[in-house]
Amino acid sequence: IHPSVASVKERSGICKQLGSFFSCLGGRLWPSWLWVWPSVNMPHTVLSSGPLVSPLQLDLSNTAVLHQMRRDQVTDTCRASSAMSRKRRVLTPNDLKHLVVDEDHELIYCYVPKVACTNWKRLMMVLTGRGKYSDPMEIPANEAHVSANLKTLNQYSIPEINHRLKSYMKFLFVREPFERLVSAYRNKFTQKYNTSFHKRYGTKIIKRQRKNATQEALRKGDDVKFEEFVAYLIDPHTQREEPFNEHWQTVYSLCHPCHIHYDLVGKYETLEEDSNYVLQLAGVGSYLKFPTYAKSTRTTDEMTTEFFQNISSEHQTQLYEVYKLDFLMFNYSVPSYLKLE
Repeated sequence: IHPSVASVKERSGICKQLGSFFSCLGGRLWPSWLWVWPSVNMPHTVLSSGPLVSPLQLDLSNTAVLHQMRRDQVTDTCRASSAMSRKRRVLTPNDLKHLVVDEDHELIYCYVPKVACTNWKRLMMVLTGRGKYSDPMEIPANEAHVSANLKTLNQYSIPEINHRLKSYMKFLFVREPFERLVSAYRNKFTQKYNTSFHKRYGTKIIKRQRKNATQEALRKGDDVKFEEFVAYLIDPHTQREEPFNEHWQTVYSLCHPCHIHYDLVGKYETLEEDSNYVLQLAGVGSYLKFPTYAKSTRTTDEMTTEFFQNISSEHQTQLYEVYKLDFLMFNYSVPSYLKLE
């Protein structure tokens, strides 16, 4: 272990101080037997850091309580969901590909597309030293999404996975589910440069959901309507055919919060505060901050309301059922604009 990184023993002391605030030494809500590929050794340099900082030292007791409440909400929802379901699924290597590992600072970050994941991947590249950058905003957005630039949990052996789940600080960021969905739609289906998405998904959606589609629309797939996108998502054939794309997959399915006990649940609505809190706990907050950026293009609640105006109450109800666990687990209320049946 690098001398600047807090040891597991030191983390244990922090956990005892904080009581139930951290699950540092208890990585999962329930046992998960994982089958993984052999680990991949990737060269890297170490970014220096101070020891893990206790929230007590930061005098952020209100923030600590807030995150405890968020974790309790996840736990309660998982218990209720488990009681209602007879299914006990086993995690596979593919389930762990969204969990980015920083060994130097003992962090695991589950990235969720459309929840500031580009900037968080930039931060993780700086922290792991796998890039040539010290300023996260110097990293081009496309480079942040190159898989070789970050190591994910599915690249480790079973003992290595369990050790990291038990001793590393685990965190994720979430967003109001329908706002995230509209953001994904706007980015992937209304931008002319996203031709790969138009070909891969747009053509399929139009073929399945649009009567009397023109040959040009079937060929290009670049004018998918939001109503068609929703119809595609709630169509039972869609999920039987293949899993959702990560940009509209549920957080529950991407990050498995009922199998992996996250220490911190950050929210898009309090993005900068929560992000900098994570960095402070990791011991790097004195010199590394979450990048701020213009908010003019962000999908807002008002935009989301407009997009849902033309969605029938039947389809709204079916769509809510698809994302219901995300609403409940992360304490998002049913949107006032919905007309649920």
